Amino acid sequence: MFHLGQTELIIVLVIVILLFGVGRIGKIAKELGSGIRSFKAGLNSEDNSKTE
Repeated sequence: MFHLGQTELIIVLVIVILLFGVGRIGKIAKELGSGIRSFKAGLNSEDNSKTE
């Protein structure tokens, strides 16, 4: 199995920040969060329409 330690995770995080920049990472995280929220809302509305 492939395990990442704390040092390896920090190195990966630094490389990602250098590649994308802090602002871009924040924008990506915001879009990902809104996508997950809309997906959950879609699942809940589908469940509600089936029970009615």
